[in-house]
Amino acid sequence: MNLQKKLAELPKQPGVYMYKDTSGEIIYIGKAATLRNRVRQYFQTSRPLDPKTDALVKEISDIDWITVDSEIDALFLEAELVRRYLPRYNILLRDDKSTSYVRINMSSDHPTVTMTRRPLDDGAEYFGPYFAATTVKKALHYLRKIFPYSTHSHIPKRACLQYHLGLCPGLEEGKTSLSEYRQNLRKLKMYLQGKRTAIIREVEQEMKAAAAANDFEKAAQKRNQLFALKGLSKQILFGDKEFLDLSKDKGLAELASLLGQAKPPRRIEGYDISHMSGTDNVASMVVFTNGLPHKDQYRKFKLHIPGNNDFAHMKEVIIRRLSEKNIKAWGLPDLFLIDGGKGQLDAAMQARDERGYSNIPMIGLAKREEEIIVSTKDSAINLQKTDEIIAKNSQNFYVLLLPRSSHVVKILQRIRDESHRFAVSYHSVLKRSRQTKNSLEEIPGVGSATKTKLLRRLGSMKQILDADEKALAEVVGPKKAHLIYSSLHG
Repeated sequence: MNLQKKLAELPKQPGVYMYKDTSGEIIYIGKAATLRNRVRQYFQTSRPLDPKTDALVKEISDIDWITVDSEIDALFLEAELVRRYLPRYNILLRDDKSTSYVRINMSSDHPTVTMTRRPLDDGAEYFGPYFAATTVKKALHYLRKIFPYSTHSHIPKRACLQYHLGLCPGLEEGKTSLSEYRQNLRKLKMYLQGKRTAIIREVEQEMKAAAAANDFEKAAQKRNQLFALKGLSKQILFGDKEFLDLSKDKGLAELASLLGQAKPPRRIEGYDISHMSGTDNVASMVVFTNGLPHKDQYRKFKLHIPGNNDFAHMKEVIIRRLSEKNIKAWGLPDLFLIDGGKGQLDAAMQARDERGYSNIPMIGLAKREEEIIVSTKDSAINLQKTDEIIAKNSQNFYVLLLPRSSHVVKILQRIRDESHRFAVSYHSVLKRSRQTKNSLEEIPGVGSATKTKLLRRLGSMKQILDADEKALAEVVGPKKAHLIYSSLHG
């Protein structure tokens, strides 16, 4: 199908478009509120283009697209696909080179909503990633008018200016109760998850209940909230779990073909180990459903085997993953991806086979050359004999070295990198927690009650380290705050 015919078939819906060159390689991925309008702009002779965009247009040979429900869904899907395929023109044309996340720490005594570049395993909930940070900030700006939230890193003594503008709950002076504020944040989270219709229905019910109870002030607040919700345009609707049409995901299709599978793997689980000289040993399990991260399914493991032994640790985590309890709770994957070479893969396969699930394929991805490791003993894999198989050694392993630009390598890299990030963030939290806990225990006069009070109020060990003496004094009094601060910071 020629390019002009495809341009004529573009839908008037939000979505993600993919430009390809003559070889079929994806060279640019973009998002659009209306695919027909946005994509056609590139090909209008009357519209001047900058040199980089002009070079892009000259290389476009084919177009593909995926429609979604809203502009913000397209925003997330675009970010995910760019991270996976790394189209060269996205690198050239994009100003913002790192991703952004929306962070909500609901469990804190003073919950906040902020944006961050680096998510941590700190108990908070993260929504993202997003490349277009400005668009996300604009969306949060509108949402804050409907669901007021705090952004304070330290609790102020009195209500801030944002409260008087209707953007902050005013917890400092009891303007809003903590339970009411958390209920409000729960609605915000629902909106970030794309549950706009459910929120509108809930607010309508709350408005009617307040009116029936003659609480007309509250009913008016709910009415205003309802009007504002209905007035939001679609680009403010967030979604964190958009599942890609498998027929358009070349990476999954090519992976299935390579491994001799009848159909693309729907659920892929990636595993990695993280430690520091054999201490704070942890493992991560990340889940990709239909090629996209399914963050609700991520799991972390604090490992029981001590010391620096990646093989034993990998075997332990797979043994625990395939316990009867976890299989019942999480189901089974269609493919295991192990971060590591032959040793890690062999240990993981031993655990899998001991649990009786040798029918589930398992592969490794070695970091140095991005080699795909496949065991010749894996009966679940019917490896297609191709030129990419560069070595078969006496240890019964195939070593596949595909081009780094291949869709298979890119999707495996994406899963491997995410499992590594998740493992390292959990390890960092445990390490920091242990170091801070040890530091607190060494301070004379600081007992378990004081530590519990600090953790409950400030939320984490990191917050205790980051807090100044004034913030500590609000929790434990000036005398003990001075003792703790001077001991921690020398």
